[in-house]
Amino acid sequence: MDAFLVYPATLVLIAMNVIASVYAFSNPDFFDRYCFWIAPIRQGEEWHRFVTSAFLHVNGLHLFINMYVLFMFGQILEQYVGSGGFLILYGASLLGGNLWEYADKHNQPGYRAVGASGATSGVITGFCLFFPFTTLYLFFAIPMWAIVFGIGFIVGSFILSQRDQTMVAHGAHLGGALTGLVIAMLLRPAAWRQMLEQVANRIG
Repeated sequence: MDAFLVYPATLVLIAMNVIASVYAFSNPDFFDRYCFWIAPIRQGEEWHRFVTSAFLHVNGLHLFINMYVLFMFGQILEQYVGSGGFLILYGASLLGGNLWEYADKHNQPGYRAVGASGATSGVITGFCLFFPFTTLYLFFAIPMWAIVFGIGFIVGSFILSQRDQTMVAHGAHLGGALTGLVIAMLLRPAAWRQMLEQVANRIG
């Protein structure tokens, strides 16, 4: 109960993702109706898919990874910018990721994707902006500052998004990450200057 009072938006988003995804695992018609699918978006103007697809996942592992990221970073970010600010950042990153992917894949009518990765990518870059020298562990083993992780994530997503064939929506990661960074700076306008000051102090 205490956790719900401190970061309710994070927990509600996790619950929504889990409920929708688990239901879709055994209901392919539901999955097809709400996934990110270029053909029905372009031909049927089913714009709701830009949002609904972000609450569906391919399997349990896909769901677990995104929800783990959301829980670990979301609870800290929500306490820092407030529940309303966090929901704005999450929602904008969700849309930014899918809009980027739509712009990139709009000529591929059969392209389909699901997952909260665009939204969680924005949560990650927002965290990296606010807490640039927090130590994160890549693959749970390689320590690095959050600012290094964030830059590497954006650059890596851009490079991987250029591949013609990929099972991962790297374009959504990139769009979500960049959107989250912009929204974070709008929520806390002084954050960019503060980060630069921290970098200058570290460099000496």
